[in-house]
Amino acid sequence: MHMADALLSPTVGGAMWTVSAAAMAVASRRVRERGDDRLVPLMGVLGAFVFAAQMINFTIPATGSSGHLGGGLLLAVLLGPHAAFIVIASVLTVQALFFADGGLLALGSNMFNMGVLPCFLAYPLIYRPLSGAPTSRRRIALASIVAAIVALQLGAFAVVLETTLSGISSLPTKTFLMLMQPIHLAIGAVEGLATAAILLFLRKARPDLLDRGAAGSPPARLSIRPLLAILALAALLTGGVMSRFASTQPDGLEWSLASLGATEARTDAATAVHTRLAELQQHLAWLPGYGRPAAAQAAAPSPAWSTLAGSPSLAGVGGVVATLTLVMAVGLILRRRIRTRA
Repeated sequence: MHMADALLSPTVGGAMWTVSAAAMAVASRRVRERGDDRLVPLMGVLGAFVFAAQMINFTIPATGSSGHLGGGLLLAVLLGPHAAFIVIASVLTVQALFFADGGLLALGSNMFNMGVLPCFLAYPLIYRPLSGAPTSRRRIALASIVAAIVALQLGAFAVVLETTLSGISSLPTKTFLMLMQPIHLAIGAVEGLATAAILLFLRKARPDLLDRGAAGSPPARLSIRPLLAILALAALLTGGVMSRFASTQPDGLEWSLASLGATEARTDAATAVHTRLAELQQHLAWLPGYGRPAAAQAAAPSPAWSTLAGSPSLAGVGGVVATLTLVMAVGLILRRRIRTRA
């Protein structure tokens, strides 16, 4: 559901940047107030894992489309909504800057659609009431599936609304909506099942994580180092190995646009803002499309390197490291502010 700049006007894109920036400010303040030193590394490895998981596109049978784990709901359950939003925003930033997955003008919209909606709406209003306290396996599964579907439906609707309000594409709103909602219903159901599976595994292995998602931190007596190591290894294996087997079918948004005879690369009213941001992204993205540019492949010193560089494995490992670094840097800045104020 990563939107490209071609779907958005500078006005709508700028407005969504403002909304997401405000959400980031609120989330940062709340994370600072928690003052938990162990939250930062957990945010880092979970962000790396979500980045890797988003590379695993799964095919939606009989549609010619695919989807992937969004991760916002999963992060909200494990970290709380505010820390989760910071993490998912960092993942989206790495994807846009280094892999040209989602536009720079559209980054604020993507943060809202994939971060604000699952973290601040689907999690507190759907997941928490349905999961209850104490949680049971059945309630966790039900809450995960329903909340994921709601989050994806809201996100898909937001994409259509933002595109329509921009007014720079010729996409028919009603038809666009009728394509986006059903395909993301299917994607949401699969994401809900995947989220439930991960949460149920953690419920058995580390129930303290599920018990503290909204309220605070894991009990001080329990070390999270083994969990951090497992999550880091899972992120590397997922990004470096499993990403090679991801579906090559277009995702829900790409499928919807293709069904309408449109592409994200086309607009009816490209502006200087679009052009300059596209040029900036072209310079920043070192593996656009999670594969090296043709010019870089031609300059590769050996066929072996060219093959490796053009594979998802390099993008997966590089993205995992970049996401971990960015989230840890943001977390450490917030923690330093806590200590400075103290």
